[in-house]
Amino acid sequence: MEHEYQYILFDLDGTLTDSGPGIMNGFVYAIQQMGGQVVDRSQLRKFVGPPLKVSFGDILGYSEEDTDRAIALYRDYYNNMGGVLENSVYPGIVELLSDLKSEGKKLIVATSKSAIGTDTVLKHFDLKKFFDFVATADDKERPHKSDVIRYALEQCEITDSTHVVMVGDRENDILAANEVGIDSIGVLYGYGDREELTSAGATYLAEHPSDVKKLVPAGNSCSAGISRHGHRNYDC
Repeated sequence: MEHEYQYILFDLDGTLTDSGPGIMNGFVYAIQQMGGQVVDRSQLRKFVGPPLKVSFGDILGYSEEDTDRAIALYRDYYNNMGGVLENSVYPGIVELLSDLKSEGKKLIVATSKSAIGTDTVLKHFDLKKFFDFVATADDKERPHKSDVIRYALEQCEITDSTHVVMVGDRENDILAANEVGIDSIGVLYGYGDREELTSAGATYLAEHPSDVKKLVPAGNSCSAGISRHGHRNYDC
């Protein structure tokens, strides 16, 4: 039986805003300050979205001590040297949020970003007004995306997971949604591609922000332009 999504959780980086330039510049700065070099900047795209501990520790292989130092350097650039505003809102996002809000949907930010960076971005781009709650990561209490989602559900007293969907652009968004037990929409205009999102188990795929809105009212994939598990469906 189809169900209506009433609570829409949105990732921030790569989903609401194209924060790639600032994030990648932050990684360049941190890596160089740590004594390393960035030969191919395109390789930094994979760091847009995942938690910083994962990027520096698991992917770059830094020790725990060096990871903490690199994160501090990154945040210094990002929060204090302008990186957070090397950013832009994706076309169609304001319209999407406005339409969902007018339909009575409860909108929630669920991001691996820090509270400071998240608040700065939402206020600067005048997006905060659309959201009923903002859930951010915390190095100690909420280090993983699944922790952030659980925190959002708990704080908003949401108990029926069938009415909740997570919208994000990377596999960590999708895997976290699966872990918590909610549906997910993987967006293809961000930093994750079709293969990544499909392999992670996205319930649906959306090519554009307008496609997200088509999925939300009834939670179906019968509208043109919407992909479910990597396949197009145009009829029910």
